[in-house]
Amino acid sequence: MQRKPDLKRLATAALWCALGLTTVPSWAHGDEDHSHDKKPTATTAQAATAARAVGTGSVVESASAQRLADGSLFVPKAVQRQLGIRTVLAQVGPLAATVELNGRVLADPNAGGRVQASQGGRVEAGPKGLPLPGQKVAKGQVLLWLRPSIGSVERGNQRAALAEIDAQLAMATARAARYAQLEGAVPQKDIDASRIEAAALKQRRAAVAGGLDESEALLSPASGIVSAVSVVNGQVVEARETLLEVIDPARLSVEALAYDTALVDGIQSASVPTSGGALELQFVGGGRQLREQALPLLFRVKSQNAPVAVGQPVKVIAKTSRTIQGVAVPLASVARSSAGDTVVWVHVAPERFVPRRVTAQPLDALSVALTAGLATGERVVSEGASLLAQIR
Repeated sequence: MQRKPDLKRLATAALWCALGLTTVPSWAHGDEDHSHDKKPTATTAQAATAARAVGTGSVVESASAQRLADGSLFVPKAVQRQLGIRTVLAQVGPLAATVELNGRVLADPNAGGRVQASQGGRVEAGPKGLPLPGQKVAKGQVLLWLRPSIGSVERGNQRAALAEIDAQLAMATARAARYAQLEGAVPQKDIDASRIEAAALKQRRAAVAGGLDESEALLSPASGIVSAVSVVNGQVVEARETLLEVIDPARLSVEALAYDTALVDGIQSASVPTSGGALELQFVGGGRQLREQALPLLFRVKSQNAPVAVGQPVKVIAKTSRTIQGVAVPLASVARSSAGDTVVWVHVAPERFVPRRVTAQPLDALSVALTAGLATGERVVSEGASLLAQIR
């Protein structure tokens, strides 16, 4: 028997379509409604998980790192491994007090030097061409030739003197030859005097002639590399003008200025932070004469291939004989909060990190001393602190 269509049901369906709604109740065979059997969407399930994640402040379940209402962070173990989080155990103890000094890299004066023109003249390339920056040179090597510049009047005077010497030399040579033929009839002292006079005139002529065309060899003052070139081939230079600078990159120094005179006798060691790590320094000594209201302190760079250049400004962190109480942590542990405070992240639970405001001062180029805000036994994040600070 065929069932008659339900007019009321058809009118309701037509009304839903007219309103443009996307969700309509579905009916299966007969009068059974199966719309409640649909599975929740992924968005609904995710919202439910997030709602369960934050309860009374303790994390129960979550799939990603997030910042909680009290400012702490919930970071699952899987996320910690991805971020490379590492921690160190805080130990409060005596640490060496440090001071920061402004310094500048210098070349060792005993392992380098300058090539200067001793007189005015024209520069010519050496046997191996014009030296280039970074070129290795040896001590005593000819780097450049300097041809002296002589004025026309002076050149004319030298040529006149050379002509006069030539005439005297010809007369002396002829006299010596004649006396040599009359040996026995002429006293021996006259023969020897004529020979000496001829030899002296030859040397005098060579000296005057050399002043006209002879070039001066400019030698390397030390073994090392050419660090600066301020001349080109054929350039006319003045006396005492610097043409080249030679340094030994394995022997560099750092000069720092100290405004506390007591630091001269209290510095034990020092270091310089660089982009690739730290540069260890050895304290050599300090001057006793003020320069710009400060005492110059000299340090020697221990590394032979230091990634610094001569003249580069650096920050010197010097350790003194005084001590302070604090916790030594890597420099990467310290971060800045949104308010500008210095903070570190403390690992208080397996998946929870709490920011702690601290007082920090440099300990060396790679670590800092936390003098307030931490206690012995707390775990401080040593790697990945900057990534934790970005979690929102």
